[in-house]
Amino acid sequence: MREVDPRQTTRAESYQLYIDAPMPMVTLFRTLDITPLVRLGRKGYRLNMLLCYCVAAAADQVSEFRLLPVGKKLMEYDRIGVSVIVANREGGINSCDIPFQRDLNTFAQSYQALTAQVWDRCENYDLEDSMIVGTSSLARFDVDGAVNFYSGIFNNPFLIWGRYRRKGLRKVLKLSFQFHHVQMDGEQACRFLDLIQREIDCIRRSAFPRP
Repeated sequence: MREVDPRQTTRAESYQLYIDAPMPMVTLFRTLDITPLVRLGRKGYRLNMLLCYCVAAAADQVSEFRLLPVGKKLMEYDRIGVSVIVANREGGINSCDIPFQRDLNTFAQSYQALTAQVWDRCENYDLEDSMIVGTSSLARFDVDGAVNFYSGIFNNPFLIWGRYRRKGLRKVLKLSFQFHHVQMDGEQACRFLDLIQREIDCIRRSAFPRP
């Protein structure tokens, strides 16, 4: 992680336009076909882990995700991670950052180990050197998404989803994606959402790679 001069990046104009904006966050909504994830979940993979893997894999392919405004600074990151909310053993909640690893099974092992640690210790687990994509799963509820508030502290991209629904023979999931306009524009945000769907469609190859 390092500070960069916004004028020397592709976000120079957006930085000038939005760094002092009273509400610089933008929210997009998307419906994903997660049928491949649900099918893979029957083989022992946790659905939320699979979703987080696809989110992190998509973010890793969009260069804008490696830049993030922190206060008035623009920071550049070499690594991507994804954050999940964990219900701990005392009945509270904590956040847990999972480092992205391209190998799905390695990512799944990290997800399991780190969320179990957070559940037991009742403490957040933070990756300070990674650009974190926040997520919140409200899987017990029928929600279409949410427009998050802006505190000026947490500028990270953030996704929220609820319970998936059946649409004919398919399983679909509605979600919302919030991002800081300094970090990216609508085009990059939409490409990220397209890449999530592509990762979902290819998930079986990630789980069972050919030798």
